[in-house]
Amino acid sequence: MTSPQRVRFGYWTPIFGGWLRNVDDEQTPVSFAHIAEIARAAEEDGFDLTLIPELNLNDIKGVEAPSLDAWAVTAGLAAVTSRLELMTAVRPGFHNPFHTAKQAATIDEISGGRFTLNVVSAWWAEEAKQYEGLFSAHDDRYARTIEWVEVLRGLWNETPFAYEGEYYRTEGTYTEPKPRVQPRLYAGGESEAGRTAITRFADAYLTHGGTLEELSAKVADMRRRRSEAGATPFEAFGMAAYAIVRDTEEEAQAEIERITDVRGGAAYGSYQDFVSKSKLDTQVDLKEYSVSNRGLRPDLVGTPDQVAERIVKFANVGVSTLLLQFSPHLPEMQRFAAEVIPRVRRLEAQRDA
Repeated sequence: MTSPQRVRFGYWTPIFGGWLRNVDDEQTPVSFAHIAEIARAAEEDGFDLTLIPELNLNDIKGVEAPSLDAWAVTAGLAAVTSRLELMTAVRPGFHNPFHTAKQAATIDEISGGRFTLNVVSAWWAEEAKQYEGLFSAHDDRYARTIEWVEVLRGLWNETPFAYEGEYYRTEGTYTEPKPRVQPRLYAGGESEAGRTAITRFADAYLTHGGTLEELSAKVADMRRRRSEAGATPFEAFGMAAYAIVRDTEEEAQAEIERITDVRGGAAYGSYQDFVSKSKLDTQVDLKEYSVSNRGLRPDLVGTPDQVAERIVKFANVGVSTLLLQFSPHLPEMQRFAAEVIPRVRRLEAQRDA
């Protein structure tokens, strides 16, 4: 049994104006100034990393609502932060690996070696249609991703780099400078094709929010696959979660009722694409879809003590990285940092004593 790691606390950068499909105004402006304010507060308050998601259309508030470009935001954050790991989502169907290798090395330089990638094989057919992204059959997207990663790593390590594959070819490409720290590659997937591909290329595994039992099973499965493949163990297991911290259980449950009051409408337009194109291993109903990325399933809801105890239980089954969502983002993130993170650290110290 692998000893539990110290939990790393991360948050989703709110490039969409929030994470709730039933709340129009989450007091989280879609602006770089506010995103930078959040990042600086996160560094001061003990967060370790941020995930900058990538969608050209806003699947939270509806396709007519604004969403910022993930890579431009990341470059900006690299320049105005000093400690946070910056994990940017990238979808091979929307990014040429040759250009991506150059962009990644540049952001790595700006950040001083704090840049990492979340490799996502994509799920939204309508977005791909509007933005001319490659969107082939589900398993083919993962086959492309494997080659895409091989090219990316080749460009970071060899000069010139030659490659002959089904999707990508080069007789010799020069990419300089190389990253000072080769970016860690995170990836998530639940289908058989997804898990097989991720076992092959990823450094760390990510998942949507799930119950303690679901995460225990996923971690065990991916550890087994990695071992059977003869590869080094995954460096981390990360999970998305939406956190609600209140003084009483009653207040926390009242907030749940408020944010899951399903009304439908434009913000739910991507629901069928999400559930039909992703090959999920867990059914997601409309109420659960009210919060992004199955964030309510981990049940990080309650008093500071309850939430801290729940987090340590996830850590004990192997979840070493949390990618959290809040609403309104800034004040709720600061509340979490002040009231939950210190409690988790105390519980970890007691566990490891």
